[in-house]
Amino acid sequence: MKKISFLITLLLLSSCNSDKTSSQIKTDSNENLISETLVTIKKDKNTIKERFSPPKDYEWVDEKPDSFGYFIENFKLKPYGSPILKYDGTPIATQNVHEAIFDIDTGTKDLQQCADAAIRLRAEYLFKAKKFDEIKFHFTNGDLVSWNDYKNGIRAFVNDNSVSFRKTSAFDDSYKSFRNYLDLIFNYAGTISLNKETKPVIKNSDLKTGDILINPGSPGHVVFIAGVAKNKAGQKLFLLAEGFTPAQSIHLLSNPFSKNTSPWYDLDVNASETKTARYIFKPTNFRHF
Repeated sequence: MKKISFLITLLLLSSCNSDKTSSQIKTDSNENLISETLVTIKKDKNTIKERFSPPKDYEWVDEKPDSFGYFIENFKLKPYGSPILKYDGTPIATQNVHEAIFDIDTGTKDLQQCADAAIRLRAEYLFKAKKFDEIKFHFTNGDLVSWNDYKNGIRAFVNDNSVSFRKTSAFDDSYKSFRNYLDLIFNYAGTISLNKETKPVIKNSDLKTGDILINPGSPGHVVFIAGVAKNKAGQKLFLLAEGFTPAQSIHLLSNPFSKNTSPWYDLDVNASETKTARYIFKPTNFRHF
């Protein structure tokens, strides 16, 4: 869980499920469900779009080069077979439900969990695109914290259950300062705040790379769409990725429920529940930034 010394309620509301706290999570007892995928995986390639071919009769849905979806699909991956590592550098116990590891740091503290993984990639995209005015996220209690304020030296101060803001630091727009800003967000944001600041997706045809599937709660969970393929009939399949608790590598999930198309998922915004490799979302709640 996130190590903070105040706002215990905020902490409980912002953390994700851990392997030991939710019956909804797929654990090692389900290892027999994992099977070899028939989708071509180009193990020598280092981006999602290059490494994973769509299933037969499907083609990748192209994203605009300046879009969030393009950023995700072309994000650098670690070498094929890399393990999921916790923030302290040690491997997690479950290593059979992922197909790729995003080449991005997890930090050295137990902060970058499930909602934080989606926030991290969204923020990194906006930072790279120099869309600095859009880098702003809410704490779980509702306070909005922007990168523009943070780089100008404004800091959050907590007294019991209230947050105040004061300028206490000099201007610093470096990447190191940006990472410190994100660690602050990871400490006090979570599934509930992320759910509130995103918009619902109500049609399957509107699902796209970068959208999230989220269960806001204490604890809750988030996965995000990391790729979309479509056939001539307009039917879509999707790749899913996530962070988890404790803070660990952002990873692309395999699909233990459909060995012929893994790691691709057939998703439906109207489904009563959606099963992913490590979590069951009930109800199904897709949203986009």
